[in-house]
Amino acid sequence: MKTIKYSPSILLLATSALSLPSVATTSEQHAFFDRLTAHCGQAFAGSVTAGNAADSTFSTKKLIMHVRECSDSVLKIPFHVGDDHSRTWVITKTRYGLHLAHDHRHKDGHADNVTLYGGMTATMGSPAAQLIILEKMA
Repeated sequence: MKTIKYSPSILLLATSALSLPSVATTSEQHAFFDRLTAHCGQAFAGSVTAGNAADSTFSTKKLIMHVRECSDSVLKIPFHVGDDHSRTWVITKTRYGLHLAHDHRHKDGHADNVTLYGGMTATMGSPAAQLIILEKMA
C-alpha cells in the first residue's frame, strides 16, 4: 500500500449552492478522472495535512482510500477513517463536468440519513486537481 498525504491537491472543496457549469466536461477533467482510474484496485494510506477543527477527528486516525470500482464514467473510492468503513466517494463524469458524491452507509449496508451529498466541478481544473463546489446539505 502506498502512503500519501491528503491535501487540497487531491480534491479542492468549497461550500456553496450547486450551480451547473455552462461548459461540457473538459480535457483536464477527463485527464483527472483517467489518472484516478489508473489506480483502480490500489489502496493509499494518508494523513490530514490541512483543515480546521472539524477535521481534527480524522487527524489521529489511519486514513485509507481504495480506488475499487472503475468504469468509463463512474469511480467508487471507499474512504476508511480508522475502523469506520462507512464512506465512499463516488466520482461521475457528466455532460456538465465531474460530480462528487459522498455515499455514507451503516455497517448493515443501509444508507445513512446524511448521504449522497456532493457537488460539481466549478472550473476546468487540471489533471492533478479539481475544484468541487459542494451542495448545501438539507
